[in-house]
Amino acid sequence: MQPARFLPPVPKYDITIYLLSTIFLLPLAPCFCHQRNRQPKRLEAQRIFAHILEYRYIKFVGKTMSGKPTLDTVAKAAGVSIPTVSQVMRGAGRISEKTRDRVLKAAKALNYVPDQKAAAMRSGENREIGLVINQLSNPFNAEVISGVVDLLEAEGYLVSILDTRDDAERQARQLEAFIRHGRGGLIWVPALDTPDEAFDLLAAHKIPLVTFLRNVHGDFDHVGIRNADATATATRHLLELGHRQTAYFGGTEMSIVRRDRIAGYQRTLAEGGISNGIIWDSEDNKLAGLEAMLNLLRCHPEVTAIICNGDVVALGASLALQRAGLMPGKDVSIIGFDDIQDAAVATPPLTTMSVSPHKLGRKLAKVLLDRIRDPDMPISISEISAELIIRGTTGEPRKG
Repeated sequence: MQPARFLPPVPKYDITIYLLSTIFLLPLAPCFCHQRNRQPKRLEAQRIFAHILEYRYIKFVGKTMSGKPTLDTVAKAAGVSIPTVSQVMRGAGRISEKTRDRVLKAAKALNYVPDQKAAAMRSGENREIGLVINQLSNPFNAEVISGVVDLLEAEGYLVSILDTRDDAERQARQLEAFIRHGRGGLIWVPALDTPDEAFDLLAAHKIPLVTFLRNVHGDFDHVGIRNADATATATRHLLELGHRQTAYFGGTEMSIVRRDRIAGYQRTLAEGGISNGIIWDSEDNKLAGLEAMLNLLRCHPEVTAIICNGDVVALGASLALQRAGLMPGKDVSIIGFDDIQDAAVATPPLTTMSVSPHKLGRKLAKVLLDRIRDPDMPISISEISAELIIRGTTGEPRKG
């Protein structure tokens, strides 16, 4: 057994046990170790007991001490002061490499983890960020979260994620918990029917905040998408291909995002001399998209193209066409929205309005960091443009 590097002081009760072990156990060692002629090997037994005691009181010193490892226990183990340990943990101060190495090894041996709450109280800075999303299961949101986490963790922040499932009451509980735990900032997709009181609560606590997608309150930083322009571009592409019987497909609630996307679709149809078109509801998931598309085909067999509320529902619609013996892009054209990773590898690959979700997440994180670093800067409203990515699910309508 290798000798322990650190031997911090142990509580009095452990010292007592150690002494009792030495006094009473070692004399009994011959009872535990005999050769064939039953002659005791006292020295060998003593060595074994010494290893047992070393393992109990040195190797597991972190467990013999009462409570969890603290700055104080690390300081005693490393033979330095508490401020020195604190500086090493924070990467601050003029500490020699030898001392820094000794402190870090002691911390590792004791399984010490810095208390971020205590550090936040001392510095006034909390490096944990909350991300409250409306639908965690949506792959678009998952890719946005990945972008947020990548940038914030690179800056030394930890991200906690909560899913409201678009339930305002659930959201209220989450926001109150968020405030109680004193997070350092918040990225938030407000749930449908979020009351003004939720915004007032966050404003009262002066929490750095960026809203995402749904800009329902003008007093906070916001990152969103030019939704009406995006669906206008998608609709124009279908009209240029020759489609006249179209539908806007997906979504069930008239959120600000869906409202703007439908407005862009209908405005472009009107510019082309076509009536408003069909609005067809569906939950924004693949299974719902499949079922809703089959219903649309039964009710409106004349439809030759659809613009979808998101890629996930578009992929469901594409599966429905194939189950019905039709070919996406040949019999019915489909345009998605988001450009999630699955869009490019689907069969056939999905034409979509791309907003690069991962990059969008990094943009969100950057705006929040700017707000944290400069609380008095002017309100920032950022809306990105979507790009039409033409793949295999759009084409000219079948003749005849």
